[in-house]
Amino acid sequence: MKALLVSVKAGYGHHSAARAMIECFEKHGAECVMIDLFQCVSPVLEDGVQDGYLFLTKYMAKLYGKTYDQLAKKETPYDSLSAIQIANKLISKKVETVFRESGADVIIATHSFAAMVMTILKERGIISCPVYGIVTDFTVHPLWESSRIDYYVTPDKLLTRQMEKKGIPRDKVLPFGIPVRGEFSKKLPQKEARLRLGIEDKRTVLIMMGSMGFGNMAGFLESVDELDLDFQVLCVCGNNKRAKKQIDAKEWDKTVYSYDFIDYVDLLMDAADVLITKPGGLTTSEALAKGLPCIITNPIPGQEGRNMEFLVNAGAAIQVSRTFGVDEALYQIFYSDWRLDALKESVRRIGKPNAAENLYNFIYNELRVDSDTAAVEAGEDVPAI
Repeated sequence: MKALLVSVKAGYGHHSAARAMIECFEKHGAECVMIDLFQCVSPVLEDGVQDGYLFLTKYMAKLYGKTYDQLAKKETPYDSLSAIQIANKLISKKVETVFRESGADVIIATHSFAAMVMTILKERGIISCPVYGIVTDFTVHPLWESSRIDYYVTPDKLLTRQMEKKGIPRDKVLPFGIPVRGEFSKKLPQKEARLRLGIEDKRTVLIMMGSMGFGNMAGFLESVDELDLDFQVLCVCGNNKRAKKQIDAKEWDKTVYSYDFIDYVDLLMDAADVLITKPGGLTTSEALAKGLPCIITNPIPGQEGRNMEFLVNAGAAIQVSRTFGVDEALYQIFYSDWRLDALKESVRRIGKPNAAENLYNFIYNELRVDSDTAAVEAGEDVPAI
């Protein structure tokens, strides 16, 4: 079986979901190819989209949020003469040869824009294999309503109503979850994880604000450092060197460990009792897969604000605000066993540690059925996938 993963580099979540699927498919012996849709057109376009996304979400977040909300209100497909559909047609022309010659048995799109382009290519007969789309946040992004593909993978069945409002039939919705890499699908005992990290075996708070280290992490630390509770803090600063320098320069009452960009976040999650984070789709999916409750702060307006709404309303996270600080949220969790137990139960129900595996199995079985049916109709031996 050959799988073609089609993504768009607007943030890191879409590529991360694609890589999680590649890891799973290759484990089963499948061949995988990953394509950034905009890179196929031009590396300049790919960089421009990514840089533009990061600039908007960091420096013009309110404008980004308003634009997102306006796009999200649309529940019917965009007209063929709309600017978005005209752009899709132009891009589909540019990438036509790539997909015509791909030889893929299945295509998986991890961005709604990619799914729209795959729709055009499929309707023009350029591709004939099944196309799956993966929704990579706990909300249905804009533009999915303008795609017509075979299946849509969502984070949870609680989002099926949103999909139906976008005009997507229930029988095309697969609530398998957002795919996460293998290291987030299994969990080490806390004691062992803490031993590997070389930290004490006691209550542990993990603070992460995305790869760019958004938000006032030193301020969060100052707030929780004042609590009359015994715990230690792991703080991942990512690429935010200024934040790490601030944290390392200060004397804390609590034991604080700070980290740059690291590749063992899964181990930190295993060691932690609670995660303080901004609500990115992949970060929260990884935390849920690990069974880790979240305290959510600093959502980027748009999809992250909606992620927060979903997780809080589902009982899997606590929301921080100007009048309810991170210290109060942490106090509730550590002073109320029932509060922590309620969060953990909701996390257990919503977490999807086996999302990638379940999607792979579904795709494999669907391809097997289609292949067997075609072989029988042709009077041939049943082929292997």
